[in-house]
Amino acid sequence: MARKTVVIGFLGTTLDFHGGYGQNRWNAWRPTVALGMQEDLLVDRLELLHGSGHEKLARHVVRDFSQVSPETEIRRHIFDLTNPWDFEEVYTALYDFSESYPFDTDNEDYLVHISTGTHVLQICLFLLTESRHIPARLIQTGITQKVNDPAGIYAIIDLNLSRYEKLAERFRRKTKSDMSFLKSGIETRNVAFNAMIAQMEQVGAESREPILLMGPTGSGKSRLAGLIYELRKQRHLVQGDFVTVNCATLRGDMAMSTLFGHCKGSFSGAEADRTGLLRQADGGLLFLDEVGELGLDEQAMLLRAIEEKRFYPLGADTESLSDFQLICGTNRELEHQAAEGKFREDLLARINTWTFHLPGLAQRPEDIEPNLDYEIEQVSAKIGRRIRFNKEARELFLSLAKREDALWRGNFRDLSAAVLRLGVLAGDSRVSTALVREEWERLTRSWLRLSGKTEDQHAGDDMELLHAFMGEEADALDLFDVPQLAFVIRFCQKCGTLSEAGRALFASSRKTKQKPNDADRLRKYLARYHLSWDIIHKR
Repeated sequence: MARKTVVIGFLGTTLDFHGGYGQNRWNAWRPTVALGMQEDLLVDRLELLHGSGHEKLARHVVRDFSQVSPETEIRRHIFDLTNPWDFEEVYTALYDFSESYPFDTDNEDYLVHISTGTHVLQICLFLLTESRHIPARLIQTGITQKVNDPAGIYAIIDLNLSRYEKLAERFRRKTKSDMSFLKSGIETRNVAFNAMIAQMEQVGAESREPILLMGPTGSGKSRLAGLIYELRKQRHLVQGDFVTVNCATLRGDMAMSTLFGHCKGSFSGAEADRTGLLRQADGGLLFLDEVGELGLDEQAMLLRAIEEKRFYPLGADTESLSDFQLICGTNRELEHQAAEGKFREDLLARINTWTFHLPGLAQRPEDIEPNLDYEIEQVSAKIGRRIRFNKEARELFLSLAKREDALWRGNFRDLSAAVLRLGVLAGDSRVSTALVREEWERLTRSWLRLSGKTEDQHAGDDMELLHAFMGEEADALDLFDVPQLAFVIRFCQKCGTLSEAGRALFASSRKTKQKPNDADRLRKYLARYHLSWDIIHKR
């Protein structure tokens, strides 16, 4: 089935009135009507935009267009502007039109006619087309030197117009909005992470090349891949589905079959043909999580599929085609695997055009608070009621979460699970400090088991430190106080002054105090254990 050609353009209130309403109009060049007079350009549909005050001229142009191109469907759209020379008003109106128009890029090709309308309209149309908010090419019609040549000429063109500050500011706002979208609306504070997301937004919205997301388990690779897909879909860069698979679950023939499909009878248990995920992702985006777990044979087939968009399903004699975009995720160092012969160097070179290293939660302590608020919203929606912390419990949770010994091995999965447990156990009441302490002990035990270190070994490190400063007094401490006091001592040892340490240790709670005296708070805390700043720094 042939693709339809659709032209979007404005009624030219001056140029489209050349020749008036009399017979002489057929000797005059009129840019809109001329679109239908081109011998090698078949316009299947014309989307004609005009103000309500030009109804008569619009009907006149539509009748004439239908005479020269009776096969063209013409749709008129009322497009009223208070001031067609106001950049902000024009851009806003056209942006809203592009958002509501049902583009079908699988079956239709779009051309934006820029020979009519004010210069501001033409510039705004160019900008929206360049940014892919309107998924089209530009078409320009013009006159010739021939006498009585109403058809004139046309060209599919690429303009290079200067940017205007008001529009540039709107693009900056749109970029900021897209960055917020990639961060799920979380107001993250880590400078390096925000800079990385800014780059990711630009790449996700403009490039079709593979993206490699590297980072520890639970750092958000899968969620980011899905958000990049949604961003590309908004920009009309992808039309198909988002297809995802965890490669760590694929082994042997099942790996080949899952990715590339198979023919009936190609191996034991293959009782029917299978399409495969690469074929399902045709026109869409494929996310291969834990790509480092793929076998070398699968890696070789994947490389060819990326480069040539074709591959053989298992047991097939004919190739399958799939024009898919690709994002890969891994918690492994693929360069090390490649050096050891476990990952193909040529595949690595092909998938790491754009590589982003996602930091773990422990490397972004300033982002724990906004992510806590996000998880509270998410978990509240999941359990059907609002999770609430009392003030002391929230401050305690944040102070514990930012400690150096807070490993966050599962990253956001740990945080989400912790909020879920706290919310469920709190019931209709607010989360208390007692629940926070209980949850922290649970998290700590889990992290210690995963690290291969026993609780006794970890606690022994802290007690050894406290004995060095307190002697036998350390043995009288409550078990819960031991890791907190040990953390404070280690932190103080790294700081230059008492005030510096106090500001950092009480960074969250000091915001609620009119006259914070962090140094005095820290001095009193240490005095409770017969310690002082001088004692800590003399050792």
